[in-house]
Amino acid sequence: MIKREKHVSGAPQRNFYGRIKGKSLQQAQRRYLVEDLDALSPPGVTWSDNPTRELVNPKDWFGDDRDVWLEVGFGGGEHMVHQASLNPNVGIVGCEPYVNGVAMLLGKIRSAGVKNVIVHPGDARDMMDVLPENSISRAFLLYPDPWPKLRHHRRRFVTRDHLEPLASCLKSGAIFRVATDIEDYVRQTLEEVLANGNFEWLANCANDWRQPWDDWISTRYELKALREDRTPHYLTFRKI
Repeated sequence: MIKREKHVSGAPQRNFYGRIKGKSLQQAQRRYLVEDLDALSPPGVTWSDNPTRELVNPKDWFGDDRDVWLEVGFGGGEHMVHQASLNPNVGIVGCEPYVNGVAMLLGKIRSAGVKNVIVHPGDARDMMDVLPENSISRAFLLYPDPWPKLRHHRRRFVTRDHLEPLASCLKSGAIFRVATDIEDYVRQTLEEVLANGNFEWLANCANDWRQPWDDWISTRYELKALREDRTPHYLTFRKI
C-alpha cells in the first residue's frame, strides 16, 4: 500500500441513501456470493481492513501495468462484463452496494469467463478514498439513482463531494461517461461537472449526446426507460 501524507483517524460520518438488499436471492446467487466474491473483492478498500485510508495500487489487483477503469454503480453488471469482454487488456473495477446487483454480476462473470474484473460490494466513495491520484483511465456512471425530488438532489452522484475525488483519481485525458434517462439529471450533470473545472464536455452536435457510444450495450435500466418512453442521454467528458 501507498501511505497518504495525512491519515484519517477514523471513518467519516457518511450517510448512505439507497437500497442495500432487495428481494430474496436465488439459490445460485447466494452460492456466487459465497464462492466467488472474496476472490474478486479488492483488499484494503473497506474501513474494517483499512481504517487509516492508506492508498492502494489498483494495478496490483491485475498483476500487470494495464490501464484501469472504474464503474460507479454497476447495477446488474451487464455493461461491466461487456466492457471486460471487449477489453481483456484493461482492468475494470466496479462498485455497487446493492447485494442483489452484486450477485447478478457474479453470475454474469461466471458465464462470460472474464478475468479482468474487481468487485467492490460497497460505496464508491470508499473506493475513491484509497485510489491514488491519476490512477484511473476511464470512469462510467450509468443510469444512477435519479433522486427525483428536489430536496434529494444533493444525494446525486454528480455533486461536489463525489466529483472532486473522482477527478483526483482520474488521469489527465481520462474519459468520464454518464448515461441517464432523466432530463434534470442531465442538467445537473452538465452544471456540476463543468463547474468542477477539471472536465470538458466532448459534444459538438446534438447527436453526440443522443446516440449511444459505439461500444455500448443497453442495460436493464435503459431497457426499462425505453419501455416507459423516456429518452436516454449519453454524456462524454474528458479530464483536462
